[in-house]
This record gives sequence, structure tokens and C-alpha cells, in this order.
Amino acid sequence: MADPRGFLKVRERELPASRPVPVRLLDWKEVRDELSRDEPTLRRQASRCMDCGIPFCHQGCPLGNIIPEWNDLVRDGHWKDAIDRLHATNNFPEFTGRICPAPCETSCVLGINQPAVTIKNIEVEIIDHAFEDGNVAPIVPQRQTGRTIAVVGSGPGGLAAAQQLTRAGHTVRVYEKDDRLGGLLRYGVPDFKLDKVHIDRRIAQMEAEGTRFRTGTAIGTDIAWDELRARYDAVLVATGAPKPRDLPIPGRDLDGIHYAMPYLHQGNQAVAGDEVPDQIHAEGKHVIVIGGGDTGSDCIGTALRQGAASVTTLAIGKKPPETRPETEPWPTDPRIFEVSSSHEEGGSREYLASTVEFVGEGGHVTALKVAETQYNADGSRTPIAGTERDIPADLVLIAMGFTGPETTDLSAQGGIATTDRGAIQRGDDYSTNVDGVFVAGDAGRGASLVVWAIAEGRAAAAEIDQYLLGSTELPAPVTAHSAAIRA
Repeated sequence: MADPRGFLKVRERELPASRPVPVRLLDWKEVRDELSRDEPTLRRQASRCMDCGIPFCHQGCPLGNIIPEWNDLVRDGHWKDAIDRLHATNNFPEFTGRICPAPCETSCVLGINQPAVTIKNIEVEIIDHAFEDGNVAPIVPQRQTGRTIAVVGSGPGGLAAAQQLTRAGHTVRVYEKDDRLGGLLRYGVPDFKLDKVHIDRRIAQMEAEGTRFRTGTAIGTDIAWDELRARYDAVLVATGAPKPRDLPIPGRDLDGIHYAMPYLHQGNQAVAGDEVPDQIHAEGKHVIVIGGGDTGSDCIGTALRQGAASVTTLAIGKKPPETRPETEPWPTDPRIFEVSSSHEEGGSREYLASTVEFVGEGGHVTALKVAETQYNADGSRTPIAGTERDIPADLVLIAMGFTGPETTDLSAQGGIATTDRGAIQRGDDYSTNVDGVFVAGDAGRGASLVVWAIAEGRAAAAEIDQYLLGSTELPAPVTAHSAAIRA
């Protein structure tokens, strides 16, 4: 059992140090300082977990991670048992431990009057220990069902579903349109947040288990959706929600204005050693990032490493409070001011900034005209006339979020229905209106977190197993309906 006085003995929240900013801006390696990993400190932090009678961290985590159990195992140094508990609910803790915003921590009961347990850091240490100690091995199915499944998309949702279904004995092939596997984990998240070795070694494990992969294949173009359905007993659509939200204001057609994701995609390609013709590059440029979320943060870190002259982030809304507001009490996930590793590295952030026009010269953007934002009684936001000013800009990156999946070919070729908001329509069991076709992750719920994608991938795998065999023993942490409510 947990130390009943642990949270009284150790009241401070301790996190491992990051590499110094001037050093890490010279390369693309992960920000965390591997030399600062300190097992005694980590075990002290794990001892702060109270093993609550009602562990609200479970409510905060869509995967239902058994957090108090593996915290106590880490406290006692039982790393092998800890990874077994962690893998029981999470296929890829190396992903969630690095890039998930950790809603489990904002639900931590200790957070009522103390800093929360460092759950995310403990999680990533457990999986890193497991790989170092050789405690991550392929789990090969003991029997084959003879059923075949196509998974379209190799992001965290598609990979989680594929691994679960392979282990259940099905023959699974994952189709990926890009030249490498991983989806947004590969080309949307920079290496300084997620080194691609973490993806590669999971793919190697999955291949050893029997999952098959096919890259460079776009379903809808290289293979029609109805043809794919005819080839397989079931199909899972896990294509994500890559359609970006635009900013259709005067001057939008000027050169030098790009969506964030192509910029990050090319940056990841270059870091991987690929030659990228006409790469969108920030060297020597005044960069403006429109949007203050994780994607915008990734653009900041990338631009700084490329040698940008300046980086400015614009957010249309108010600056969030630095502490939990009264209107978002524990154990809800509050919206508070966050400082990512990229924000620590440089650049400026401006709030209540409405972009009203892209200003250009010779067909290329040279500045952004911005005005102060006004909140109206009906909740809308509008620029305040007379407050306009220009901010110099050579490169503008639009990081305002995503509107949904690409569904044109899916609907035309496969007859798949979509919702009024552009997502793929699905039932509570992740099934679409076409028999044998299921959808999981952002393609069905809209752009969300990696932890939600994995949870939905696991749950959809259970529903597909049930569909094919009439029963299932695979875990299903969330339903499509409950996922929508908890979002």
C-alpha cells in the first residue's frame, strides 16, 4: 500500500531539469536533460500519491490508467511490475508521458491544497526504464482467427487499435499515406518534444507481433475506399482531423503565409535527413504565429532552432489566469496560463490581438495589421476600430486548430456519412453507417489529445473484435458517446 504520510513528508513537486536553453537551441534533441534523471527523487515524488479511496486521476485519464498502483510500485523500486500495470491500460506511455498535457494531474486529489503528483514524469520514467531493462517484448498471439482488418492511418489511435487487434489474433494491415509511420507523431510533433526513436521501436515491436504496414499509400487515391472495404473483413478509419482552420481576411493570398502543419511536416522531414525542396524556413525572418495552442508552441520552438530573427505569437482571446479560477474548480481540467519548453526558449506572446489584415509588398507578406479584441455581450469577439497597428512579418504561420477529417473521397467512394460539423458519423460502438467500417480518434471526435486517440483506438478495437467474432476480451476504456461528453 502507499505511504499514508508520504504527501506530508514530501510536499514539494520536483521535476527533472531541462537542458539549458542556449544549448538545446543548437540541436533537435529532446528538451529533457537525460543526465538529470534521478531515481531517488522520482521515488520520493511517487510516495506523494495518497492512493485515494476515490482516485480522481482515473477520471481525468481517458485510458483509465491505474495510477496509484504504479506510483506505489515505483516508490518501492518495482519497475517491472510498474510497466506491467501501465501497459495494462496504455499501449504507448512513451507518447503520452512526453506530449500529453496530463489531465490526470489536474484531477489529482493532492492538487486541492498542494502541487499535484508528477504523474506524467513518473509515467515516462516507467516506460524508459522498461526499454532500458529489456522489459518491452513482442506479445505474439497464440492463435489466428483468419479475419482481416485494414487500419487507415498510423497515428496513435490507429497504432493502438492495430496492436490490440493483432494481439487478438486478427491479421491487420496499417495503411499510411506518408513515407514513414506515425502520423502526426512523426511529422506534426518536433523531435525536441518526441524523438522519433520512440516511434521506431514501437513499430519494430508491432511488426514482430505480426502487424503489417504499408506506407506511401493514400486510401481514396491509390486504393478506393469501397475497394478497400471489399478486400477486408473490417476497416477502421483513423485518419485524424488534418483540415486546418483558415483566416480569410484581406491579404490572405500573399506569399509567406502558411498553415502550421506543412511547416512542421517539412521541419521534421529535414531533421530526419530528407532533402526538402523549397522548404518553408524561418532563418533570419520575423515570424508571426497565429494561435496559442500546442501546434503554435511547436512552431515557436522550430522557428527558433531555424534561426528566426524574432517570433511573436498572437492570440485573439484574453491571457488565461496563472492559477485555477473559481469557475473551474477541482477536479475539472482548468484553462490556465501555460509555459511550454518552446515559450521558455524565446519569442513574445500577445493576447487580445485580432488580426484584421495581411499587409504585403511585391506579392509577399511584410506585416500583420492587428487590433485589440473586444468581447461582446453575445460572447462574440470583434476588433476595436481605431486600435490598429502593424507588426513586421516575413513568415506567418496559421495555427488556429483543425476543422475535421478529409472526407470527400471517403463519402464519394465509400458512402460514409458525416456530421454537420464535418466529422465522420458514428454510433456508440464506433461503427459508421457502412457495415464493417468503424472510425476512431480525431476523425470521429475532432482534433483532440494523443491520450484520447489511444483510448478510442483501444475501444474501437474491442468493438471490431466483437463485430467479427461475436464476443471480445479486449478492454474498451471509452465509448464514442462518453468520449464526446468528456471532451
